Amino acid sequence: MKFLHTMLRVGDLERSVDFYTRVMGMSLLRRTDRPDQKYSLAFVAFGAGNADGSAEIELTYNYGVDRYEMGTAYGHIALAVASVVDTCNRIRAAGGRVTREPGPVKGGTSMIAFVEDPDGYKIELIER
Repeated sequence: MKFLHTMLRVGDLERSVDFYTRVMGMSLLRRTDRPDQKYSLAFVAFGAGNADGSAEIELTYNYGVDRYEMGTAYGHIALAVASVVDTCNRIRAAGGRVTREPGPVKGGTSMIAFVEDPDGYKIELIER
């Protein structure tokens, strides 16, 4: 088995594609519009995604739905970064929202931070 992608429902596909590509530095791999089924998809990833062994994020926009309730089950996406501080500075400069400033994880030494996408999904940055 191989991890392929995680799907996130989004309220504005263009806004989300902009966030994940411009702010987070991912690439837009492909888009699909299904007007008869009333949804559109965009796949983003670092590098070439599945083609080079990396996981992808599927952004799904359902026509007419501009927001979703997070519920209590969803946690976050985690990304490895070379420097949490530098990454947060870059994200902030690009208009992204840092919700937990860089620092050690509670009870440990790993350096982490959290950012939030336009729909409220949390993204953990872990320094590796």
